[in-house]
Amino acid sequence: METNPIQKVGQIGVPVKDMGRAVDFYKNKLGLSLLFQMERMAFFELGGQRLLLSLPEQAEFANAGSVLYFQVGDIQEVYADLVNKGVNFTDEPHSIAKMGQTETWMTFFRDSEGNVLALMSEVGVE
Repeated sequence: METNPIQKVGQIGVPVKDMGRAVDFYKNKLGLSLLFQMERMAFFELGGQRLLLSLPEQAEFANAGSVLYFQVGDIQEVYADLVNKGVNFTDEPHSIAKMGQTETWMTFFRDSEGNVLALMSEVGVE
């Protein structure tokens, strides 16, 4: 039986247009821990996962990145905190699915570079 050589996601890369603005957003608004920064790249620690912000070297890599879903405990509280910090959401937290005694809630926003991001939370239902 063949085993899959891919074990896990090693890091998530997000293309940016302005490194200073992007680092400020992820560090000061989202509160992520900056591991280190170079001229064209910045690395953040995200719960055991590495998040790479990079200035694309070629036009083909300058597109908006994949949607990152940030798991949070209390989506309403985190949403309110980020709104107070000037984060622009495209919607308000809302339930998207109910599975047994749990509902999945989400809300979407854009980072300083136009990439779509989301908050998600699993909420217990009585």
